Amino acid sequence: MTAPLGVALVGIGFFGAFCAGFLGIGGALVMFPLLLYVPPALGVGALDVRDVVGVTMALVFVTAVSGFLAHRRYGRVNRQLTVLGGIAATVGSFAGALASKWTDEQWLLVVYAVMATAGAILILLPGGETDPEGASDTLRFDPVRIILVAGGVGAAAGFVGAGGAFLLVPLLVVVVGVPVRVTIASSLAITSLTGVAGFLGKVVTQQIPFVPALTVAVGVIPGAQLGAAASHRVSSRYLKRALAITIVLAAARVWWDVIQMLTRG
Repeated sequence: MTAPLGVALVGIGFFGAFCAGFLGIGGALVMFPLLLYVPPALGVGALDVRDVVGVTMALVFVTAVSGFLAHRRYGRVNRQLTVLGGIAATVGSFAGALASKWTDEQWLLVVYAVMATAGAILILLPGGETDPEGASDTLRFDPVRIILVAGGVGAAAGFVGAGGAFLLVPLLVVVVGVPVRVTIASSLAITSLTGVAGFLGKVVTQQIPFVPALTVAVGVIPGAQLGAAASHRVSSRYLKRALAITIVLAAARVWWDVIQMLTRG
């Protein structure tokens, strides 16, 4: 790996992790397209889709843990969401990561685009803007909905090498009825668990390029901490708008690449 490519990867790690800490996503939504498109656009090198999937899965865990610890200091993490959602999503993520070994990389990109589109549609629906009254950990939600949502997202996320928070956050807000600020904090805790399972699945099947992953990780921890601090200072309404814009743009960019791929094929 060249020095210019290394510098680009560190910068991508910082920016992706900042977005993750700010918006409550594990970083895959931003990291995946950045890793795929930015290095070749800068002329410093390129990673193929399967390497990008592996690097993203490794970094989702680091980003989510760092962001979760920062949000926890502000008392926004809900224990029920974290425990039930974390267990369900972890099981699904590990199964999805194993299954991806035998899937063509073109289909990995298509599945990722479908997930981002679903998240974009859901986050545009009304709900979740009101800040919770009292401590976030005292709120209670339907456990069946939590398990179904987290388990399904975990399976799909592990399949494409993502933490899945870009889909988990909108589903928790719309389907489970969690306030967006609590969702952002708790989803990072859930994503850190799914990140472990997905990462282990990728390691077992030898899908992690460790040098690029470690290089990107250099920028991840400070980026996630700064993003979480900024998130605490922004209203829930603007956080949801920022989430919507981010998810819609990412979904559009990945679909553009899918269309070009299918056209060439």
